[in-house]
Amino acid sequence: MSELKLVDVAVAVIMKPDGEFLLARRPAGKPYEGYWEFPGGKVEMGETVYDALVREIREELGIEVLQAYPWITQIFTYPHATVKLHFYRITQWQGTPYPHENQEFSWQYSNQVSVAPLLPANGPVLKALSLPAIYGISRASEVGRVAFLEQLEVAFERGLRIVQIREKQMPQDELVTFVSEVMSISRCYDGTVLVNGDVALAEKTGADGVHLTSRQLMNTQTRPDFRWAGASCHTRKELEHAASLGMDYALLGPVKPTLTHPEASGLGWQVFADMVGELSIPVYALGGVVRQDLISAWTYGAHGIAMLRGAWKPEE
Repeated sequence: MSELKLVDVAVAVIMKPDGEFLLARRPAGKPYEGYWEFPGGKVEMGETVYDALVREIREELGIEVLQAYPWITQIFTYPHATVKLHFYRITQWQGTPYPHENQEFSWQYSNQVSVAPLLPANGPVLKALSLPAIYGISRASEVGRVAFLEQLEVAFERGLRIVQIREKQMPQDELVTFVSEVMSISRCYDGTVLVNGDVALAEKTGADGVHLTSRQLMNTQTRPDFRWAGASCHTRKELEHAASLGMDYALLGPVKPTLTHPEASGLGWQVFADMVGELSIPVYALGGVVRQDLISAWTYGAHGIAMLRGAWKPEE
């Protein structure tokens, strides 16, 4: 049997500010009729993916795309075709979605999808959508444990929902207690806590996940068995390995000069975009970024931004 031709498809994740997104039900007569999916369609000859996105959303939903950010790319093989799904997050549009092709529409949240069945390719996409845009990295060794825990609670009250515990200078017995303290605060806000580099500690404390260093990542051949697993990356090879393991996300940087390495110029946004292009997992921009960089990060293909210091400062 000949190999199925790869079909490029532009896919729209149409999102409201609160994270609610639009799903469409495939009409009768199409493959997988009755299944729910993100709107979109095939890229035609001579079109860019973005042009196809705009055209398909106009034809299917009757709305005009005003702002769309490149996100992740998934390859999935169905019985009838192998598709390369180029996902864009659409945050601004003109008009009201209308089913021009006899679809049904439903607005959903990633953590409580109430329609079924979904197209098989959408499972990892829904999980990726539940990752917040702002990712915090702990700094208790810098400011003190008590002061950091106070900053953490304020940050959760402001909306932070994910934190990586990275305290390489903290003694192990103190670290166990610290992880438990962070998790206690996090549970009050439905937050997610990952432990940097220490699978045993994450297991012992019941953390939500583990975050691997780039060296650990490249020495790993199976995804850590946690609800959440991420990794630090510095090269395209590392990013591809993280994706091949099915990691939930990656951190890539430094994008800009940092306080710890002011002499290093950083990747810059264009190199960042080139490195994350057509990757199947979401990537956070790390290194010298602040909250005001979030739109730039989205523009260049990042899922969001990861910050060691900026996550704990009041929003300006």
